[in-house]
Amino acid sequence: MSNAIIEIRDLHFSYTGAEGASPSVLNGVNLSIEEGSFVAVLGHNGSGKSTLAKHLNAILLPSGGAVYVAGMDTADESLLLDIRRTVGMVFQNPDNQIVANVVEEDVAFAPENLGVPPAEIRRRVDEALKAVGMYEFREHAPHLLSGGQKQRVAIAGVIAMAPRCIVLDEPTAMLDPVGRREVLETIQKLNRLSGVTVVLITHHMDEAALADRLVVMSKGQVVADGAPREVFQRVEELKALGLTVPETTELLWQLRQDGLDVPLDALSDEECAQALYQLFR
Repeated sequence: MSNAIIEIRDLHFSYTGAEGASPSVLNGVNLSIEEGSFVAVLGHNGSGKSTLAKHLNAILLPSGGAVYVAGMDTADESLLLDIRRTVGMVFQNPDNQIVANVVEEDVAFAPENLGVPPAEIRRRVDEALKAVGMYEFREHAPHLLSGGQKQRVAIAGVIAMAPRCIVLDEPTAMLDPVGRREVLETIQKLNRLSGVTVVLITHHMDEAALADRLVVMSKGQVVADGAPREVFQRVEELKALGLTVPETTELLWQLRQDGLDVPLDALSDEECAQALYQLFR
């Protein structure tokens, strides 16, 4: 075994309703996620990325194939609590995750349910709120917070469970640009400073560009997997899947279509500006 915290092997999944099984949503996904990495999973609506996310802590179970979390088979019911302690989930709508009337009580909710001793809960709550920059709001009412602040409290609630991996399913979808930035900075900090494995499900190119590794999904399959600056160079391929690329890559690609010699791997604004400076110098 490699240093993988999550191993997905030939994963198939169909939702079953009154009519029986729906068409397959996941079609043979194979993926290995290294401990301590920051992986973005990108795809348009209906690509299977959220369904995949829900398999990573056994909210959904495979119709075929298997998912292993730190070596534990998600299909083994006796391991469910350990799996959910290992992988925490943050969803789109922070209002659906906030359960208490005071911020610190909300963050304490999951560790209390896990039977963590009170003194340890106090330490974890304080540390989690500091980690997301919300410690000074610990005695506030969550419903008075902004969307970005609520989502940071939701992330703190997951951090307080001390998971080794956090899966965030489109956590910025309902946020304004300020809230989005707050949440993304929080995620990056968690990964870099605390070594938490991060899996970010998104359809925003600029969010995907922040990760160490980018997995692109379409029609329930992985169609690209690599460093963002490598994957985003496949502009025509991504456009054929109905996806765009970051504005920096798009600009450089258009210039290349016009015969200008510019690199396609300049992802950040600074790198793009430097590439243009070199071109016109």
